[in-house]
Amino acid sequence: MADREHDISTLNSLIATTLDSADGYERAAEDATDAGLKQLFTTRGRERRGTVASLQSQVRALGGTPEDEGTTLAAMHRVFLDLKKVVGNDNKRVIEEVERGEDHIKAKFESALKDTDITTETRAVIQTAFTSVKSGHDQMSAMKRAAE
Repeated sequence: MADREHDISTLNSLIATTLDSADGYERAAEDATDAGLKQLFTTRGRERRGTVASLQSQVRALGGTPEDEGTTLAAMHRVFLDLKKVVGNDNKRVIEEVERGEDHIKAKFESALKDTDITTETRAVIQTAFTSVKSGHDQMSAMKRAAE
């Protein structure tokens, strides 16, 4: 039972962070002025929602109640983005903010994958989700470097 509880807690933490990421991509799509970036961010946001669904499914399989809200930290970050909107934004700033969020989610998933207390089944679900997370992170990092 302790394994299940730990797995559920770990998954729910990842769900909250992934929800933050999906919200961040959706906000970035609204803020981007380039049509290609809007489409990219919209696609990544949908992809993250799919990742959330996968993680939530594992929580349910373990008999838990999946998280369905993001974190307070992300809410504060959104306020910051709103303030930045008033001051003005450009695509480079939007990419920088998305990339910063990507650093955070990648670190959370890497930490979860290093956790020796999660079960093999849960680790497999996290590893599959991490493939998408790493792809998004690497893409945003490359875009940030190209914009500099």
